[in-house]
Amino acid sequence: MIALAMETALAAPAAIETEFTDQEILISLPTEALTPSTPPMNATAAANRIQAHLTQARSQGDPRYLGYAQAVLDGWPEDRMTDRLHILSATLNQSLHRFDPARQQLRQVIRQSSNQAQITQARLTLANLELVQGRYIPAQEQCEQLANVLPGLIAVSCLAQVEARTGNPQTAYQSLRAQAKRSARDTTSLIWAEGTLADIAAQLGKPEAEIHWRRVLTLAPDELYTRTQLADWLLEQGDTEAVIGLTDQYEAVDSLAVIRAIAMKRLGHGDADRLAARLEERFREARWRGDLLHQRDFARYALDIRGDTDTALDNARTNWRDQREPLDTRLLLRAAKAAGDESVVTEVRAWLDSHNQNDARYPEVRS
Repeated sequence: MIALAMETALAAPAAIETEFTDQEILISLPTEALTPSTPPMNATAAANRIQAHLTQARSQGDPRYLGYAQAVLDGWPEDRMTDRLHILSATLNQSLHRFDPARQQLRQVIRQSSNQAQITQARLTLANLELVQGRYIPAQEQCEQLANVLPGLIAVSCLAQVEARTGNPQTAYQSLRAQAKRSARDTTSLIWAEGTLADIAAQLGKPEAEIHWRRVLTLAPDELYTRTQLADWLLEQGDTEAVIGLTDQYEAVDSLAVIRAIAMKRLGHGDADRLAARLEERFREARWRGDLLHQRDFARYALDIRGDTDTALDNARTNWRDQREPLDTRLLLRAAKAAGDESVVTEVRAWLDSHNQNDARYPEVRS
């Protein structure tokens, strides 16, 4: 009965308010929505504009920028698509959870391009996509090809991630850490290496995970993915005060807002109910519009804020069909345990066993 009530509540928006004062601000729109944009004159200008929108979406967690990027692509002729535009289109598709079209576009660039730099970028993007979906054999193939043409910390990080998730996290961690100490110190490579080291350390249950994630944030404070990973780690360690500090000023980002709301609830924070209500409205409207991109965040909200185990399990399971990163896997296991669905736990265990994957973040597998 609880699940039905939750689903019904999220099926349509709340009643529309019509009485406002002249001075009341209802919503703040990005500059892009207020300034008419002229069509880009050439492929380079189009790619630069799309890249800027994707960067804004990644650094602000605002999905509207994905819409702006899509609008540029929709207005660009297919017969004038370049390798760079195809890769950016694939990146956008991945961000919108359109994984198969993204994969096809990247493979096309790898297969048909004569530009080695663009092929390398396509391989790196494809390797990341395969890792997100838990497709480790094709991910390893792309990482190995990447290492042949671009040896260095990024390729080593790529291979280490695959090795860690297929049975050898300790070896992967030690090898990558040694490589990072003796390699060139360019920022991009260090961000890749430290982020990968953090994830593997968390997989091993090492406290060093926090150190690696904080190094990334020192180099790139706008890295929302890293901030989310660290906030989640701190929450699991019981350091709710640190979570509140790390997520301050990030309530507009779904993943960070949900973690912040959980921390507030555990602390009995005076602002907990306000944030929970704001999240409920945000997810309700997203489901009404049919564009709930952050299904993992909604499932976690349903589980840890609302205590709606059935809705949490339904959404965590749907999310896991496409995304199988550690946060996705752990959430599905937690939701299944909370809902008393051992068949889902058995399914996930079988998938983990098929890859010889062990992770300290999955205590449900050992119970």
